[in-house]
Amino acid sequence: MPYTPHIEHHFTGGLVVRDTVIGLSDGLTVPFALAAAVTGAVDSTGLVVTAGLAEIAAGAIAMGLGGYLAGRSDVEHYASEREREELEIEQKPDVEALEVEDLLQSYGLTSEESAPVVAALRKHPEAWRDFMLRFELGLEQPNPRRALTSGVVIGSAYIVGGLIPLGPYFVSATAHGALPWSVGVTLTALAIFGWIKGRLTSVRPARSALQTMLIGGMAAAGAFLFTRATAPLIERLIS
Repeated sequence: MPYTPHIEHHFTGGLVVRDTVIGLSDGLTVPFALAAAVTGAVDSTGLVVTAGLAEIAAGAIAMGLGGYLAGRSDVEHYASEREREELEIEQKPDVEALEVEDLLQSYGLTSEESAPVVAALRKHPEAWRDFMLRFELGLEQPNPRRALTSGVVIGSAYIVGGLIPLGPYFVSATAHGALPWSVGVTLTALAIFGWIKGRLTSVRPARSALQTMLIGGMAAAGAFLFTRATAPLIERLIS
């Protein structure tokens, strides 16, 4: 009987999706809240667009830099823990061997079943180190390029998300006339993005779309209401 290879299909772009979600969701909500708040104060599309573009530029840089620094922190943390594990294996091999046995027994193996695995790991210090990093500390070696990729993805997604709610202000004669369209396109974009995210992550697309739209809409509404509530105070302070 011919052998048919078993091919498993797993989604491997989780980190990219996560970074895109972070950048796009913030890009959709924060510039929208700013544009809506400015619209409440003045009926000038030029002023709204200028303020919105300035916020998008600042937000993209801040978010991208934050993603980059977080990625670098992951790399440095992994290197530090790997060095520590190497020292412990070299200086306290018996203690580390007991930790391996405890880990294996936590998965249901007996002492007799664990012994050959412990003995094999003792012969391969690098594999032993990697085993402890993965199963004791729950760490996987990060890609050194991941930090730059994360920063670029988050920053780019923020720019794309931020331009969506500003779009109506580019073509409308008045800011007040652009606001309802901005609300509509922002909620639509959140729904479409949620649908795509659901398809990529094997979650029901309709549920993901509704969830993303509700969460993003609530975040935008909260930011908008806060901005509008504090606008009079800011105007008095400026004047």
